[in-house]
Amino acid sequence: MPRTIDFVVTSEYDGMKLFRFLRGGAKLSSRLVSSLKHYDNGIMRSGLKIRTIDKVKAGDVITITLPDDETGAEPIESQLDILYEDNDLLIVNKPAMLAMHPTHNHQGDTLANAVSWHLKKEGKTAVFRSVGRLDKGTSGVVVCALNRYSAARLSGNIQKEYLAVVTKEFTGEGTINVPIYRPDPMKTLRASGHTQGAESAVTHWQSIKSGKGISLLRVWLDTGRTHRIRVHFAHLGAPLLGDTMYGDANSQIGHQLLHCHKASFIHPTTNEPITVAAKIPHEFSICDKYVFL
Repeated sequence: MPRTIDFVVTSEYDGMKLFRFLRGGAKLSSRLVSSLKHYDNGIMRSGLKIRTIDKVKAGDVITITLPDDETGAEPIESQLDILYEDNDLLIVNKPAMLAMHPTHNHQGDTLANAVSWHLKKEGKTAVFRSVGRLDKGTSGVVVCALNRYSAARLSGNIQKEYLAVVTKEFTGEGTINVPIYRPDPMKTLRASGHTQGAESAVTHWQSIKSGKGISLLRVWLDTGRTHRIRVHFAHLGAPLLGDTMYGDANSQIGHQLLHCHKASFIHPTTNEPITVAAKIPHEFSICDKYVFL
């Protein structure tokens, strides 16, 4: 059913037009405001329809109603490791080797299909809106917004912490500040270096433990770039363990050992701080078996 959200006009917007409050105080995108204007009861004040050019007063309660989404990915029954759920968010722990979205290589066996099944069971019609993405071989926290407003509020505002196993011994902590570019626009492969078209990329790391040629690192980022962590450590001659695309072909694992362990953000409607953590996959036990025995 449609999601309704209430906003209280604060004193700084007293006497201003509703549009300014919706864009500033409520932090709605101009595109969402425009679409709500054409939706029955999309924007209301005290149960009555209000125009965006009308003036508001401090204490006014403005209610927006977000219409149901159109059908998304095909619902396919599958197990989900749900970390958090409410009317605006669904946060799950994605296993490694599960693709995020359907492609010509993955039809039905994706996180989007599993989320669609779960939402259908609960009578919800939201489409799969992941705020950020994880590579197929990367496991961990995926934040799904259940409406356009929540997606817009969270975009670029989620702080993630990763765990990575790299094929080199690191101690202490450090920062990798090397731009990333796409050598071939027809391929997903990325590379790092100072060249035309490269985009800035900064990766921070802290060593948790290391020995016998590999390290378990805590990693966090300033901005998102495709394959950022994998590319940066390959640039240092320390590709992630199991990452066949960027330099390691460890057959014991079958995918890069990279896990989004934690995500922190301000809830889009309650404004409460939220931190969600995903348990460490069993593959990471190789750090003890392979390194420290």
